Amino acid sequence: MSLERLKAARKKTIGTKQTAKAIERGLARVVFVARDADTAVTRDVVAAATARHLELVYVDTMAALGKACGIDVGAAAAAILEG
Repeated sequence: MSLERLKAARKKTIGTKQTAKAIERGLARVVFVARDADTAVTRDVVAAATARHLELVYVDTMAALGKACGIDVGAAAAAILEG
């Protein structure tokens, strides 16, 4: 269900760097993180999302998150942006 929200979102980020920037800028509304991603990679995104009290959704695999984003490779993190 939650991945459907990501698929349907008009504005989103894909990847930890873009997602972290969106969180810091206050643009992210829902943050998605892949459970199988290296925690060293996702740690900052999770911490920033938690600090800003954003909805944090864990997805089983990077492949599933990448597919939901419409890309052919895995993604460690993604976010739905406001708007």
